[in-house]
Amino acid sequence: MHGGRIGVLVEIGCETDFVAGTDDFKTFAHEVALQISASADARWVSREDVPADLIESELEIYRAQAADKPENVRDKIAQGKLDKWLSSVCLLEQPYVRDSDRTVDDLRTEIAAKTGENVQIKRFTRYERGA
Repeated sequence: MHGGRIGVLVEIGCETDFVAGTDDFKTFAHEVALQISASADARWVSREDVPADLIESELEIYRAQAADKPENVRDKIAQGKLDKWLSSVCLLEQPYVRDSDRTVDDLRTEIAAKTGENVQIKRFTRYERGA
């Protein structure tokens, strides 16, 4: 991908080998790999994977940035910025590169409904040569 500079490994789980062998599942896996290659920001699959101490650290930064705002809105501003950051670094929350009105989790939900199985993106790694 990207002229041979970016490589992606992604583990996607489902309940049966039959589903894993379908064209729909393979297409989904390809689209997830494409998403990861297109987004250098993705670091975790979901919010639950982000270390709690890192979330607290980011929240403190956003609270400090909102220090000059009225006290009754500071926490809302900081939480909004944290949510925006999480949606950029968590793969499932990212806007899908081919249709920004949908998220990667929307794609996952669609393939799960189509196959009738619990399809999960378990982990991924993005490699970039020369970065």
